[in-house]
Amino acid sequence: MSGIIRKDLFIALLTITVFASALTACGKSKTPADSKARVPRAVVLVPVERGNLPRTVTVTGTLAADEEVVASFKVAGRISELMVDLGSTVRKNQIIARLDPTDFLLKIEQAEAALRQTRARLGLSPEGKDDLVDPDKTAPVREARAVLEEARLNRERAASLHEKNYISKMDLDSAVSRQLVAESRYQASIEEVRDRQALLAQRKSELALARQQLADATLHSPIDGAVRERKTSVGEFLPAGSPIAVLVRNHPLRLRASVPERDAAGIRAGQVTHVRVEGDQTEHTGRVVRLSPVFEKQNRTLTIEAEVENTEGRLRAGSFATAEILIEAQQPVVFAPVSAIINFAGIEKVILEKQGVAVERRIRTGRRAGDRVEVLEGLAPGDLIVAEPGNLGDGEPVSVKQ
Repeated sequence: MSGIIRKDLFIALLTITVFASALTACGKSKTPADSKARVPRAVVLVPVERGNLPRTVTVTGTLAADEEVVASFKVAGRISELMVDLGSTVRKNQIIARLDPTDFLLKIEQAEAALRQTRARLGLSPEGKDDLVDPDKTAPVREARAVLEEARLNRERAASLHEKNYISKMDLDSAVSRQLVAESRYQASIEEVRDRQALLAQRKSELALARQQLADATLHSPIDGAVRERKTSVGEFLPAGSPIAVLVRNHPLRLRASVPERDAAGIRAGQVTHVRVEGDQTEHTGRVVRLSPVFEKQNRTLTIEAEVENTEGRLRAGSFATAEILIEAQQPVVFAPVSAIINFAGIEKVILEKQGVAVERRIRTGRRAGDRVEVLEGLAPGDLIVAEPGNLGDGEPVSVKQ
């Protein structure tokens, strides 16, 4: 039994010895590689420089038409002509639709007849243009004045006869009453003439209204622009105010965007904007024209509007746009070469040389200008960094190439 135990112990010791020998051999095999890794890597250092870069704020928004108008008739009628369709270009005061004018022409004739009748009742020429009327020269007033004059004379004669006791008191009272009635009729005739004068003015207004309705039966474009949508067809009867077409003005366009509160302090009306839209590499110029007086409570942003030139019509309302607002023409910044920046997993860093050893330093970058990038944090002007670090890591030995 003890022999078996000694045999197992021997086997275990032999196994441990072999394993230790293998570890030793592995360690010795890595020694040349380790020695090779410590060989300094030749690098070129470049300085971090100070420069100037325009200070801008980048925003996104939507282009909107400068004006959008729903064109409609002021009067009811049936569409007889429609000169525009989707996408049609229109000019201000250009005719875009007409209503059937038959009913409007008949109303004009009716109003003209009523006006001529009223003029004739005032003693004016039916086809004349003068409207001056002297009530005392009209027939009703002259007749009433003659009756009044006769009644006045009869009263005077009755009073004289009554003084001589030729007629009774009742006859005198009757003469006085007839004079009073004549005076009332005379006053009523004057009022009637004045009423006819007012009626004349009403008839003139009715004629002017009928003519205006005929003019309103022709629809003109209120703006320079294009047809965004056509909403009716020829032959359709429409009540007053029914939409005919939606017109938009596409020059200039309005860029509506939201500026974060941290950047809003530098925004001013009149600042230049550079606008780009999806699918168009051309940079379009605009200018900030309007700013909201308050911040939006939901997202703490300031709504602004910029006017974007669109003389060639390349931009369309409704497009998503990105704009850079120029806050300051020249702003001092710190520049580093783009080739010297290492970006891994969202972390930006550079390699510096300290006493022959590579030292990593994390940085934060901003805007890019050609082959240089703005460094917001981590470096100062004059710092020397490795030009092309590649896979150079922290702590590795380096030698500087002149």
